[in-house]
Amino acid sequence: MNVTAVQAALAAEHAAVYGYGVVGGRVGAGRRTEAKEAWDAHRSRRDALARTVRDLGGKPVAAQPAYALPFAVPDAAAAAKLAAVLEDRVAGVYSDLVRAADGPLRREAAAALREAAVRAVRWRGSSVAFPGLAELTTSVREGV
Repeated sequence: MNVTAVQAALAAEHAAVYGYGVVGGRVGAGRRTEAKEAWDAHRSRRDALARTVRDLGGKPVAAQPAYALPFAVPDAAAAAKLAAVLEDRVAGVYSDLVRAADGPLRREAAAALREAAVRAVRWRGSSVAFPGLAELTTSVREGV
């Protein structure tokens, strides 16, 4: 098992937890519960991945004190867009982990990929053809 892919998923979960802090502060009251549930899910996955890294003999990558957001988040619409981006990014690293892992860890990574894809659809309001595979998603959007 390559601990690098697990560390990448852990780093993505750290970033998602941070990002959902921003989402929760900007999203409208009607979606605040959804944001809190996603935040809780990412915290749970983060904690599980930290344990996995330790079980594999590694030292879990630490969260950064802050993360650069991909765009300004001044309102609820931008917060929903950020949530979808966070989920897309998490799906991408879990796609890598599915390819790198086997056994129970692979099943967990596939479940996390599926959950991120579903949350992204809810936040975006539409789906993508290949969640977690940016190169295929981009080519399909561009008609390639």
